[in-house]
Amino acid sequence: MIIHKRGHSAASPILADYESERRAYTWPPPADVNIAWQAVDQHAASAARDRVALRCIGRDDSLTELTYLDLHLRTNRFANVLRGLGVGRGERVFTLLGRVPELYVTVLGTLKNRSVLAPLFSAFGPEPIRERLRLGDGRVLVTTPDLYTRKIAPIREALPGLKHVLVTGQDPTPEGALRLEKLMATVGPAFEIPPTEAEDMALLHFTSGTTGKPKGAVHVHGAVAAHMATARYALDLRPGDVYWCTADPGWVTGMSYGVIAPLALGVTLVSDAGEFDARRWYRTLQDQRVSVWYTAPTALRMLMRHGRDLAAGYDLSHLRFIASVGEPLNPEVVLWGQEALGLPIHDNWWQTETGAIMISNYASMDIKPGSMGRPMPGVTAALLDRGADGRARITGGRVTVIEEPGVEGELALRSGWPSMFRGYLNDPERYAKAFAGGWYLSGDVARRDEDGYYWFVARADDVIKSAGHLIGPFEVESVLMEHPAVAEAGVIGKPDAVAGELVKAFVTLKPGYQPTPALRRELTAFGRKRLGAVAPKEIAFDQHLPHTRSGKVMRRLLKARELGLPEGDTSTLES
Repeated sequence: MIIHKRGHSAASPILADYESERRAYTWPPPADVNIAWQAVDQHAASAARDRVALRCIGRDDSLTELTYLDLHLRTNRFANVLRGLGVGRGERVFTLLGRVPELYVTVLGTLKNRSVLAPLFSAFGPEPIRERLRLGDGRVLVTTPDLYTRKIAPIREALPGLKHVLVTGQDPTPEGALRLEKLMATVGPAFEIPPTEAEDMALLHFTSGTTGKPKGAVHVHGAVAAHMATARYALDLRPGDVYWCTADPGWVTGMSYGVIAPLALGVTLVSDAGEFDARRWYRTLQDQRVSVWYTAPTALRMLMRHGRDLAAGYDLSHLRFIASVGEPLNPEVVLWGQEALGLPIHDNWWQTETGAIMISNYASMDIKPGSMGRPMPGVTAALLDRGADGRARITGGRVTVIEEPGVEGELALRSGWPSMFRGYLNDPERYAKAFAGGWYLSGDVARRDEDGYYWFVARADDVIKSAGHLIGPFEVESVLMEHPAVAEAGVIGKPDAVAGELVKAFVTLKPGYQPTPALRRELTAFGRKRLGAVAPKEIAFDQHLPHTRSGKVMRRLLKARELGLPEGDTSTLES
């Protein structure tokens, strides 16, 4: 099925490349660019100064609004706080905060000072926090008194390089920390951003570390050209939009598209500190008159469980565009969006290392439900011939590009786009292994159809090898979700003496369905009819599939539990 978008407004032109964005959105002189100037200061010096930049909804439903002028003055003060503490260019400032106003002030004030911002996920335990602070050589940490007491104080002595911890709020200041509000009151609101080169390090994003120690991906100020271009063309952001990105600011999506891109484009950004609740989310969409919404497949599937009637009870008429990221978007979710919300869901693909959206279903494109879409302007994507391990086959430093449609290969990007990561911190060998023959190797297996749309198959290390078949878990999961009883599925390969691996599915049921042997037989038959030889041989019911906070089903964890193996790093596991 194709969702046709003909007749869509021509408000989303397609760029030939990023160069026009790079030229149009740079901070004088032309060789320099600073993300915070793009996101705050340019607006504060224009007619947009009194426009609301941030609408922060508290857990208690309180509302805090900051205009671009407010944000300009507060971020200036924070930059002065860092300067007063002796924190300078290139030194790392970590955040351990949720979606609160202080988070945005810290991020942008740090970038103004030419220090490096490294966000942490606030649900991390002490050990993953310690590891990242150590690897990133953190000098400053901004957090809450509660998080400091529970998670930082126990590890503080193990972090001699952490010179300053700044705490937010009005609670008593813990021993060993400084009160952020008090420091902000002692400095002035004027700050001039020093000359910042496009290649200056701006952000340090740690990957999840699910298969080894976390990697610190280095991103630069010049990446803002890609943030802005992709937000325009992949998210259809326009002047006057009210925009809500539900991603946690501790992850790259929550930073690139939950802070930088929308503010750089001068829109009003909605932020909600509350946890997921279907009614709360619908109420936020309604009351804040959200026009563009960027969320995760897991959240959409959770909304699906509540049915169409709940959505119908809210006024979502201001909503114009919905996009999703975090893991592949099942076709059923795309179609549910059209039926329940009146809008299809636009999937897109990118990674921590890419820094910005690379493949997308544009607003003006026909949507093929289940497809990632087409490469962004200025992005050259390809599929590479791969070996038995699923990764690109490299011979003499060269790779082979697959030209025929329908053939699976490792998804690769021609290096050089503005938001491409510039290294793994202190690990040049690991960085070098991410490239071959001028291509960035994503580690994802995909196929491309005759119309140039890309379709995700699996992570290379998730591919199931069963009786001579190479099976992508996502395809099996998507078919199972077409059954009316299934809300979500996770699929793994289970070792088998004859076939090598058997396909096993873990299924979450929708309300009103019971995990009976009869339903298991029905699902097995449904899978066989739709998938044939690659259908699941075993099905288990599980109402609590493990997810990362970015929304991905942790197949690695499902497999470890199934086989009784060590679970490894679970620091990114949703609590």
